[in-house]
Amino acid sequence: MDVPVYQVDAFTDRPFAGNPAAVCLLAAPADEGWMQNVGREMNLSETAFLYRAGDGFNLRWFTPAAEVELCGHATLASAHVLFTEGYLAAGDAARFHTKSGLLTAERTGEWLELDFPALPVKAAEAPPGLVEALGLEPQYVGSSRFDYLVEAGSEGIVRALKPDIARLRATEVRGTIVTARAAGAEFDFVSRFFAPGVGIDEDPVTGSAHCVLGPYWGAKLGKEEMVAYQASARGGVVKVRLACERVKLGGQALTVLRGKLAA
Repeated sequence: MDVPVYQVDAFTDRPFAGNPAAVCLLAAPADEGWMQNVGREMNLSETAFLYRAGDGFNLRWFTPAAEVELCGHATLASAHVLFTEGYLAAGDAARFHTKSGLLTAERTGEWLELDFPALPVKAAEAPPGLVEALGLEPQYVGSSRFDYLVEAGSEGIVRALKPDIARLRATEVRGTIVTARAAGAEFDFVSRFFAPGVGIDEDPVTGSAHCVLGPYWGAKLGKEEMVAYQASARGGVVKVRLACERVKLGGQALTVLRGKLAA
């Protein structure tokens, strides 16, 4: 049976920016090997697979190389598809049952807001080779549930960073968030995200990284609401709102491709 598939640019209001994700709408659970093959075929940082389950949708995410337990931009893309393709009404909440528990998304005008778990960071020593692979002098190094966070000295350093991807791939980390306070008034902080160990040399815009960045910068800046910019080549804007042990992530999205998987 043909499987509807969409490609959505997430955390952006214009095409060919933000982070592209594929969204596959399934009629029933699918084989893990098949989903991994589709993720490899789509060759995007994430492909989302969802089907109706109980009061919402079961949702899983695959990179070209592995399944991940939490993904923001592909969840945003999934919610966007459900609302724009008529699977959910404007006033509904999208409910996703995932390996990270229940995640929800609500639509307000052109924006979607995700409800994700906060992922606090603790000071830690950098794994061997990590700092050398990044090629910077860290102001802070910490670890969260999934990734390492490295604070750089300035926004300019973050934007100009050219890490040694092969060396970074050899480190024993899922992903590395590099961040700094924003230089101007438009944004509160900037970041980039590298995860070559799971097949993503650099992720354009990473929702799950902002589950770490939100609590980190919220404590440093004394703010509960912030606007962040992920300074990849495509770039993207994430609104961050802290809510106890949760992080609300706001973003826009648009569909750039509709089709069907025939295999």
